[in-house]
Parts: sequence; C-alpha cells; structure tokens
Amino acid sequence: MLSKEQVEAYHRDGYITVENVYSAAELDELRRVTDSFVEKSREVTEHTDVFDLEPSHQPDAPKVRRIKNPISQHQAYRTALEQGGMLDIVAQLIGPHIRLQNTKLNLKSGGFGSAVEWHQDLAFYPHTNEDVLAVGLCLDDMTVENGALMAIPGAHKSHPMWDHHQNGHFVGAITDSAFSDDEAQTMTVRAGGITIHHGRMPHGSRPNHSNRQRRLLLFELRAVDAWPILGIPDWETFNSLILRGEPTWAPRIETCPVRIPLPPTPTVGSIYEVQTHLKDRPLAAQ
Repeated sequence: MLSKEQVEAYHRDGYITVENVYSAAELDELRRVTDSFVEKSREVTEHTDVFDLEPSHQPDAPKVRRIKNPISQHQAYRTALEQGGMLDIVAQLIGPHIRLQNTKLNLKSGGFGSAVEWHQDLAFYPHTNEDVLAVGLCLDDMTVENGALMAIPGAHKSHPMWDHHQNGHFVGAITDSAFSDDEAQTMTVRAGGITIHHGRMPHGSRPNHSNRQRRLLLFELRAVDAWPILGIPDWETFNSLILRGEPTWAPRIETCPVRIPLPPTPTVGSIYEVQTHLKDRPLAAQ
C-alpha cells in the first residue's frame, strides 16, 4: 500500500514510482512470454494487429517497439493486470471502482529503442473527469541511459490541455508546450517496480542509448464513473472492462480541460506512427 506521503506526491506532482510491486517469478514469466513474441515477429515485415515494428526491423534481426493489447495476446499479461497489489495501489489514487482503458507493452531495445515525444494521455481519450492514470510495470531496470519515462512535476495542474494538433490534424504530441526539457524529471525504477502518472501529465522518453533493454508494460486505468467523452462501443463491452466495482449509469462530470483528438493524421496507428507526422521531434534527436 502507498504511504500518505506517496499519495500526496501523486496528487501534487502528477506521478510516483513504487518499488517491488511484482515478484521475481512474475517478472520471469513476463520476460519469457515477451521474448517469445519478439521471436515470433520474425514472421512479419509490416505492422500487424499484434506488432508495431521498429523501422529497422528485419526477420533475421527482429526489432519490436510495441506489442499491442498484450492482455489479449497472452494470459500472463492479463494476470499481471489483475494483480491485487497493483490494483490496491491504484484504488488509493482514483477510488475502489476501477475500469480498464487499454494496455500496451513498449519495448526499447538496446542501442535503437525509439523515442516517444511529449504528450498527455487524456489528449487521446478525453473523459468526464480526470481520475484516469497509467501504470507502467518495469520488466527491466528503467534508467536514464535506457530511455526511462520523463515527466514535468506539477504540470498536470499548472496548465490546461496542451495542443496536440499540427496542420489541422491530431499528431499525438504536444505542439505548443511552454515548458523546457530542463524541467523534466526521470522516473527511474528497478525491475518489478511500477511508475504511475496522471492522465494529464506531460510525459515522454528519449531513445535507448544503452546496451540494455527497457520493456514497459502499460496499464491505463480509470475510475468506473469516468466516461469517455467520445462515447462507448456498447454497454456490454464497456462494462467488461471493469476490474473492480459495478457498472454505473451516472458518469461523474467535473470541470476539466478537454481537447478532441480529431481529425486523425493520414496514418492511423500507434503513437509511434502518429508522431511521424510531427514537423520537429526533439526527443528523438537526443
């Protein structure tokens, strides 16, 4: 469980790290499964419903930058999502009733792992309130050298939603930031620990310049009464995403800044693909 100081830090700074949430055995299984997916990626040469590939990917040198919707690809990932200790921690921050938003596994391989430019998660999926966060389960030690997540302390409160549009399209990255990279703090954490960041927290990551992997399994979660402003697919599907608690017909509506992520870029896909439409990519150049 989180201490009072950790809960206060999350609400004040917009992010925290928590060590030793997952056991060595849980990590071993997740790494084994992830390695098997990377091996399977040798069979493909383009992005699929499972794999988002690095530009330099080749069958004889597989380079995967994302496993899409991992909880639908293997039970080990779903088991990690449903781990009681992690959900107990999340419940201290957004309440006991928790619904899944989505999952992904981002892989930064040593020496070439792609950067992700500054962005806010709620720019992609605005909700009726801001009890929305992302948990990152570190399968490897996450360090400055291998492209750890970076955040701007307190920026989830100090500014409304930044613009993520360029040339009339949503490009999945902040295009009007008033902050400097010098303000960024790096979320370093050991394997088995987690990062947690608020849905409005600006965050990004540099390329992996080390010779070590940085694999981050991301669970994006929300309060059950936080409803997506762009709508739901259907009642049954929406409620099948509830991890704890019961369905509600009453969204909790609070005053919060909103921008709509439309129209999309000509290339629709993962954040990596969407961000290729940016005019400038400062983190990728670092």
